[in-house]
Formats: sequence, C-alpha cells, structure tokens
Amino acid sequence: MNSMEKINQFRDERNWRPFHNEKDLALSICLESAELLELFQWKDSEEARMQTERLKEELADVLIYSYMMADNLDFDIDEIISEKLKKNAIKYPVEEV
Repeated sequence: MNSMEKINQFRDERNWRPFHNEKDLALSICLESAELLELFQWKDSEEARMQTERLKEELADVLIYSYMMADNLDFDIDEIISEKLKKNAIKYPVEEV
C-alpha cells in the first residue's frame, strides 16, 4: 500500500472525507507549516534539529495534507514536482547561479 492509499484509508475509517475539501486542506497546510516553523522560533537551526520527533511529526502533517489536496485535485505528485522543477530550471539556469 502506498502513502496515498494509507492516508485515504486512515481518513475514510474515521469518516473525515467531508471535512477535507480543498479550502480546509489549504488552511491545514498553512497551520501545520506554522507549527513546523514554531520549532525554529528563537533557536538556530542546530538547536531546532535536536527536536527530531517533533520535526518529523510536523513535517509529516504538512506532507499528509499536501498529499490529500493533490489527491482531491487529481494531481500526480511526481508529475507536478517534475513540471515545477523544469520551470525552475528555466527561471534559474545553472550558468547564472
């Protein structure tokens, strides 16, 4: 079972699908990103990295909601990342950076 299937199974077993519309998923991504960012507040990166378990949990939350949003929109995650990397390569050519 891949990650998306596991996420959907977890969601569906709890009947949470009605709450996972695109607007609420976008909000959740922002909120979880803020929780991730909070782990770095008033610390340098090395200090923050010592909170390994919390970092994993908050990053996982951001990724889970991101995967769910991509799934709702019928976006292939590998494909949209590949497309974005191609655009970034044009915008930021190796020769100029």
